[in-house]
Amino acid sequence: MNIYRILYELAFFTPPLLLALTLHEFAHAYSAYKLGDPTAKILGRMTLDPFKHIDIIGLIMLFLVHIGWAKPVPVNYSNLRNPKRDVMIVAFAGPFMNLITAVIGGVIYRYTSQLALPKYLAPLNDMLLIFVLISLILAFFNLIPVPPLDGWRIVSAYTKPEKLRVYETYGAILLLLLFFSPYLIGVDVLGMYLRPLVGISTKLIIGVDLSKFFI
Repeated sequence: MNIYRILYELAFFTPPLLLALTLHEFAHAYSAYKLGDPTAKILGRMTLDPFKHIDIIGLIMLFLVHIGWAKPVPVNYSNLRNPKRDVMIVAFAGPFMNLITAVIGGVIYRYTSQLALPKYLAPLNDMLLIFVLISLILAFFNLIPVPPLDGWRIVSAYTKPEKLRVYETYGAILLLLLFFSPYLIGVDVLGMYLRPLVGISTKLIIGVDLSKFFI
């Protein structure tokens, strides 16, 4: 990879990437706390400090393929006031935060892109675009109903645990199959799922479909 491209990605991808990941995990921690479980707060995870949430492998994957993860927020589901309902709320809180902040970032971008910004501030618009894209990818990726993603927690909240054990055991393998499906079967299953969702969303939010440039 060209050294200038590496430096570009470090400069322009890292801040919006860390912000999107941090907001996602903070939303999980905050919603769990409000619903009765203080575990994440006690362990220092109910914070906007990105270094509390970084998972190195997940961060590297985000740089390489623009799909990754942070350290899961610890939740003691037995502390939740209404466990079955609240598990779904806590799980959905992360993707929902990413969707909301993507819209906010897009609105700001639409406004600032019309301004005659000083040259040294122009890159901020690029970072806003990256933030919107990463936020959307994180939201839609985490809604996939494969363990240990948030989508799995949502769909499994009302399913008997014994029926889920086999899926939870092989969840990591299923994710790897999704990642490497272009090489294994010649079909980019993950891309087929993400591209239309991100494309439609960016078109609505900023007026341009940018999915093909980032996925």
